[in-house]
Amino acid sequence: MSFSVGICGLPNVGKSTLFKVLTKREVKISPRPFTTISPNVGKIEVPDERLKKIAEIVKPEKVTPTQIEFIDVAGLIKGAHKGEGLGNQFLAQLRDCDAILEVIRCFEGEGVENVLGEVNPQKEIEILETELLMKDLETLEKMIKEKKSKETEILKKALEEVSKGKKLVDFLEKDFLKKHQFLTGKKFLYLLNINGKTKFEKPRVDFIEINLKEEEEMTELSEREREELNFKSKIEDLIEKCYKTLDLVTFYTIAKGKEAKAWTLKKESSIVEAAEKIHSDFKKFVKAEVLDFETFLKEGGWHRAKTEGKIKIVGKDYKVQDGDIIEFKI
Repeated sequence: MSFSVGICGLPNVGKSTLFKVLTKREVKISPRPFTTISPNVGKIEVPDERLKKIAEIVKPEKVTPTQIEFIDVAGLIKGAHKGEGLGNQFLAQLRDCDAILEVIRCFEGEGVENVLGEVNPQKEIEILETELLMKDLETLEKMIKEKKSKETEILKKALEEVSKGKKLVDFLEKDFLKKHQFLTGKKFLYLLNINGKTKFEKPRVDFIEINLKEEEEMTELSEREREELNFKSKIEDLIEKCYKTLDLVTFYTIAKGKEAKAWTLKKESSIVEAAEKIHSDFKKFVKAEVLDFETFLKEGGWHRAKTEGKIKIVGKDYKVQDGDIIEFKI
């Protein structure tokens, strides 16, 4: 199972350009709204310096980084929760994502229609999040009316808070949110698509600024040409920010030196969940050997660390830590 980030925003703010840069593949991009109807889906490698260092020591036949999935959903507009601009269809595509990345337009002109009519990041965010809140409101009302849940009191309280404009992620338990897949029950990230010329008032959220048009242009150049232009891409920073926002940790397996592979888990996951990631049969493991990355690096590899007694033997109650290198004993 991949962890996924849904890319959303108003039409023509740069969502498909971002997806193209992330995946480095051609995506249909148009200056007119509603060109992307079916979502674009791509699995993106997560930058990982630790995996590179593990591979340098192990020298495996194969190196496999972990991935997260990005889903480019068509532009939402005011009234999307009622179906405006095929809004219901697009909101449903976001429901299965683990986090939502809002792309916000912070550039003027450039031959791309601006459906908002102005450059106003805070207003864009409010329009998008109102639509998500209204959809959750509709979902909550339906659940309460149908009385299919034993959690009616929680749902009523949630309805009251959403009516005040509060996101469900801010006050409901993680397990409850995971079970029901509410739109505002997800983690949010904000990308301001800038051009380096247009001035704008910064929104009241934590954001990352990226010139997506420049990023797209740079994908057409060679690495040497980008170095000559002293261009430093921010895309890796964005991927890492998404990974961190999703509350993920990375663990590694080295398969007796044949393959160095990175795997992804939610923080606080048990080693049983890690075992199941690798193979369903692994959940029957008797014990596991665990070595943290820093010790692996310091000792110069697994065998030396084992000789020095640095490897831990753990049971099924162990919580996987970020950077653990694990070998399961079946």
